[in-house]
Amino acid sequence: MTRHFLNLGDAGGDALAAMINDAIDRKDARKTWPKGKADTDAPLADHVLAMIFEKSSTRTRVSFDIAIRQLGGTSIVMDSGSMQLGRGETVADTARVLSRMCDAIMIRTDDHGKIEELAANASVPVINGLTDLSHPCQIVADLLSLIEHGKALPGLEVTWLGDGNNVLNSIVEAAGLMKFNVRIGCPDGYDPDQSFVAAAQAAGARISVHRDALEAASNADVIVADTWVSMGQAHADAKMEAMMPFQVNDVIMGQAKTDAVFLHCLPAHRGEEVMPSVIDGPQSLVWDEAENRIHAQKSILRWAFGQI
Repeated sequence: MTRHFLNLGDAGGDALAAMINDAIDRKDARKTWPKGKADTDAPLADHVLAMIFEKSSTRTRVSFDIAIRQLGGTSIVMDSGSMQLGRGETVADTARVLSRMCDAIMIRTDDHGKIEELAANASVPVINGLTDLSHPCQIVADLLSLIEHGKALPGLEVTWLGDGNNVLNSIVEAAGLMKFNVRIGCPDGYDPDQSFVAAAQAAGARISVHRDALEAASNADVIVADTWVSMGQAHADAKMEAMMPFQVNDVIMGQAKTDAVFLHCLPAHRGEEVMPSVIDGPQSLVWDEAENRIHAQKSILRWAFGQI
């Protein structure tokens, strides 16, 4: 059966833990190596990853490219403007063709229904590099970063401040799988997808929504933020005004535990969702988090090919 990674739940909690452990081991084994050198075992030698980008990308594009290289394979990068998908070819036909030519497909797109259609018609693994609904690959890197820095996931108190977006949906999903709690500080009208909240709560995670940022941040182990206005979103001015009380600054970090850490998936807008003193400060893990996209993608790819 073909393994697709559209959401974290496609793998489940045990597999997610195994991915993180694999990522830690592989990262440790190649310290000081050149980034383009393949791992000793090259577990995906001769495999080709097709990468489709319908949204701009820095970290997803580079991390998946480096990931497949380190696993011994190669990648083909496409964007909608340079392939027939952008000229009216159906998602289903694209899936069938790429399945005949490549060993796996990663797509970064808007409508989550598009990736579901791609997976339904592909005979090779399909990986969600981001949709408007979820961003599971980012969260694998986030959890990896937290564990690396001594944070045990069960019982962890994670505070999210800002928009109830795709990244938050995946954090909430992870909470249910890995048994941690999420306090969401956001303005009215910007809550996360309730299906993710309900599933996490049913799995035993405490998920709460707060309209006061200080209350949400109180005694937190982790503070997480993201850009307030995503690519292609309208009504930016009204949204920015609503979000300002949820900016992560020194006062907010002071409400968290003294050993709390800060995460941000980047790109960041200093002075908007986060102040420079926080993102560039000693509690910030954002650069480890960004680098760990490589190691997370490697383990996701290995899981998709049944190696984990």
